[in-house]
Amino acid sequence: MRVLLHLDMDAFFASIEQHDRPELRGKPVIVGSPPDKRGVVATASYEARTFGIHSAMPSRTAYRLCPDAVFVTPRMARYAEVSDRVMAILNAFSPDLEPVSVDEAFLDLGGVLHFWPSPEALARALKQRIRDELGLSASVGIASNKFLAKIGSDLNKPDGLTLMPVDPEAVVAFLAPFPVSRIFGVGEATARILTQHGIRTIGQLQAVPRVQLVPLFGDLFARHLHDLARGLDDRPLVMDWEEKSISNETTFEEDCASPDILRQTLIELAEHVGRRLRRNGKRAKTVQIKVRFPDFKTLTRQVSLPEPINTDHELLRAGFTLYEKLAVRGPLRLLGFGVSALVLPGEAQPPRQALLFEEAPRARRQKDVRLDQAVDALREKFGKTILTRGGKAP
Repeated sequence: MRVLLHLDMDAFFASIEQHDRPELRGKPVIVGSPPDKRGVVATASYEARTFGIHSAMPSRTAYRLCPDAVFVTPRMARYAEVSDRVMAILNAFSPDLEPVSVDEAFLDLGGVLHFWPSPEALARALKQRIRDELGLSASVGIASNKFLAKIGSDLNKPDGLTLMPVDPEAVVAFLAPFPVSRIFGVGEATARILTQHGIRTIGQLQAVPRVQLVPLFGDLFARHLHDLARGLDDRPLVMDWEEKSISNETTFEEDCASPDILRQTLIELAEHVGRRLRRNGKRAKTVQIKVRFPDFKTLTRQVSLPEPINTDHELLRAGFTLYEKLAVRGPLRLLGFGVSALVLPGEAQPPRQALLFEEAPRARRQKDVRLDQAVDALREKFGKTILTRGGKAP
């Protein structure tokens, strides 16, 4: 029988802010857009959650619920740094690791349990090491599969440790009282359909034969619902996980029609993505931009490049080319920039025809690399506003 552990960091972004700024400890902290601007909550501390504040809530609503809350601008580079340290600690306990997001992951304990008195002992040591090295708390669920382990890590937050039942009948009884929304893949639309058929809890779903679910959801998803309602989940860990894309976007406080502001925003978004690419030692073969208009109409454009890139100059050149092709007219609500098809330097690339006079572009790239390295170092030390690029296209 498999023994899996799911670890979920507690209020990750907000907890990092409270750790780095001791004066925020014990206070309701909201990481996200400030309340006087259009945007949403990314994470709320547990002190803020007592007021009903949750992620994806409009910041203005959060302010109305808790006017005394401290609003903090997200520091994604810092959160990524701490996430890397969390994953390194997890990997030290078991190499069979599947990161799910920046603040949660699965571990397969099958190959390491013989070193420990029990799975619970391993989990307590893991939680303590995260607390000792990072000053943060995490919640853990231990079970025979992913679904149950994830349920377990959610049950006793913050700083929880839950051992899920193993006996099949005990599992079915344990799951029965939970709402169907606890099942992976059941969102608002699926929950609405189930409710319309009198199915609100997992126990009620357990009583429905799979064949009766097929007309509602199709055979594949009906099987998914039927199995998870009984705690059956044979999904393996995906241990060759890697970041597939990097993106950044901004929602303007007021709909923006200024060409200068839009171009400067695109520069800043692309530079943020470029820093993440270089920090991860990767390059991108696809560049994409996204625009959203006041009526919420959204357009995206992307281009595949002949060879992967990660310098700001090349990213901006591709981004501005796409932006100009969109021929934006009128104000924008949102502007975004992203890259995908990420590769490591030296990975095999399809052969391409050599270009005449390639020496000049190669020399330019080497110069751009040195410039980016210097700028990244300065921004890391003194903050991202220490140097800014003008709004002229490269």
